[in-house]
Amino acid sequence: MSRSKEMALKKEVTPFEKNDLKLSIRQLINTLLPLFLLWAAAYYSLSISYWLTFPIALVASGFVLRTFIIFHDCCHGSFFKSKRANDILGTITGVLTLTPYQQWKNEHAIHHATSGNLDKRGVGDIWVMTVDEYKAATPWMRLFYRVYRNPVIMFGIGPIYVFLLAYRFNRKAARRKERINTHVTTVLIVALYSFMCWLIGWQAFVMVQAPVFFFSGFFGIWLFYVQHQFEETYFEHEDEWSYVKAAVEGSSYYKLPKLLQWISGNIGFHHVHHLSPRVPNYYLEEAHNATPPLQKATTITLRSSLAALRFRLWDEQTKQFISFRELNRKSRKNYVGRALSE
Repeated sequence: MSRSKEMALKKEVTPFEKNDLKLSIRQLINTLLPLFLLWAAAYYSLSISYWLTFPIALVASGFVLRTFIIFHDCCHGSFFKSKRANDILGTITGVLTLTPYQQWKNEHAIHHATSGNLDKRGVGDIWVMTVDEYKAATPWMRLFYRVYRNPVIMFGIGPIYVFLLAYRFNRKAARRKERINTHVTTVLIVALYSFMCWLIGWQAFVMVQAPVFFFSGFFGIWLFYVQHQFEETYFEHEDEWSYVKAAVEGSSYYKLPKLLQWISGNIGFHHVHHLSPRVPNYYLEEAHNATPPLQKATTITLRSSLAALRFRLWDEQTKQFISFRELNRKSRKNYVGRALSE
């Protein structure tokens, strides 16, 4: 894709970089109200059976995910026209999703500016090593990377580590505003959780909130993972990297059933979002349908997305993800080939 075509494509999406106050308020109502009602229903169901509480909490976790999408739009300044309104709502929804607004906003901006750039990895993204980097790494680094990329660790331990621990601390380069916001968010979370424990008892609070927290974190990390970790995604070094190509070729169109698409706030149209982060979530599908080139983005489904679980390393030669098993197979093949040639 030439530079002129890239600019033309980005320009095609520009009309959707607008927000509608009525749609934003409607989304707030149809997200937060069901979340609070479902949480209350899960609590009252404890007196009946935890087998009833658990599925209600699971559904509630979907609305926490939807709340995070609103938080996400606030970070991009796309939910309201007012920066102040975005900041206030972003901080509030950040408390509900256990995510510090200013910290995540800054790191996510870096993610958008560097996604797919092999020379600028490490902030706001999932750790990816190339085949050559993995081969050159120490045994301890390889082991650490294997543990990190293990699905049980990434999706099981990951939500607990990221949302409960990592987000409670500031990065070294954080400015005063970001540091204060992180601490304020933590204080508000502690205050909210303490109040709920006082109101209904800590046992009841944990029995409801634990599954809500875990499943929303699980689904959130899964969505972020699968929308960039597909077989022939986009990675290039700085001198060949393109923002538009990284958006269209390095972000997938996660084609979900309509209900899951609604719950996930249309974030499955991730290629549109990366091309133009100022498009609010409720216009992503419309932008996708109105822009033919975007419809050619890599499409993955619930079934095909499961293949991403085996993707571990980026092969710069073949321009695709491979598994550790495929790397071992290639290494053995090369070893045998060299032995026979000698």
